[in-house]
Amino acid sequence: MSAQKIIGELKKGLYKPVYWLEGEEEYFIDQVMDYAEHHILSESEAGFNKTVFYGRDADWASVINACRRYPMFAERQVVLLREAQSMRDIEKLEAYIEKPLPSTLLFVAYKGKKVDGRTKLAKILKEKSVLYTTKKLYEKDLPEWTQEVVKAAGFTIEPKALHLLIDHIGNDLSRIYNEVQKMTLNLAGRKTITPDDIEQFVGISKEYNVFELQDALARRDYYKAMRIVNYFDHNPKAAPLPLVFPSLYGFFSKLQVVHSAPPGQEKALAASIGINEWKLKDYVQAAKQYAPHTVEKNLLLLHQYNLKSVGVDDAGSGDGELLKELVVKMIMD
Repeated sequence: MSAQKIIGELKKGLYKPVYWLEGEEEYFIDQVMDYAEHHILSESEAGFNKTVFYGRDADWASVINACRRYPMFAERQVVLLREAQSMRDIEKLEAYIEKPLPSTLLFVAYKGKKVDGRTKLAKILKEKSVLYTTKKLYEKDLPEWTQEVVKAAGFTIEPKALHLLIDHIGNDLSRIYNEVQKMTLNLAGRKTITPDDIEQFVGISKEYNVFELQDALARRDYYKAMRIVNYFDHNPKAAPLPLVFPSLYGFFSKLQVVHSAPPGQEKALAASIGINEWKLKDYVQAAKQYAPHTVEKNLLLLHQYNLKSVGVDDAGSGDGELLKELVVKMIMD
């Protein structure tokens, strides 16, 4: 089951009484909820037959009462329970879910976690509802997913622009989607997104960003790395340390795996570190620049400087100063 499959069935009028949408990836849950709110009922039908609850403010009895009403001047009604993970006594919805009203479509957005599989509610959901559990996309899947978003909008994106966008935003599908939509509205007739577009419309420098810093470190290019760090020092919003440190930690963690992997198993190695196989050569080359003991040293340095950045064993150094010290120690073996 996927968000697109659920939406596809809704478009065909293949309705089920209860849709329970749970898990880590809010973007896919929001896709289904937004479609249900805006596309199942016509504008005239929605006035009488659409009810929206928010878990923090709702109580289970009100939700059930709404679901048990019959539609007015329409074949069905839609009830949406957003932020359901914040609702008290949500397990008391069991009685309704077990015997739902066929003319009501109940959509529940239970974000950030899953219902405990040992509970009666979980068992009822498996039997009586469309149960959709979402997961975060792996890093290796982000380029393909982003390209599909761009393609669906009728555009293409250059490889460097793609990596700039992903490396800056990370695994935030909603923001990636929104940034792509914003760019497609501003390309003035062009159909390809370039690094210049990322710089202009997303606000990421195509020369001074975490992706380029990682590339400089991979090549042990001291002068390029320091130019980027100096830019960060003068433009703190370009790459705050909470964005830089996880990216570099992920990079050196992958190098550690590359060093320990047996030769001739590129496909398995790429999968184990969560990247596409074509990108593996960059990590193999970087591993030649850093011996295993140096990779381990750099991972320890990242941990130490992350603590320093929050005031542990540090007398108040600025972020730029800390990053300069870190980069020098990482490159100079």
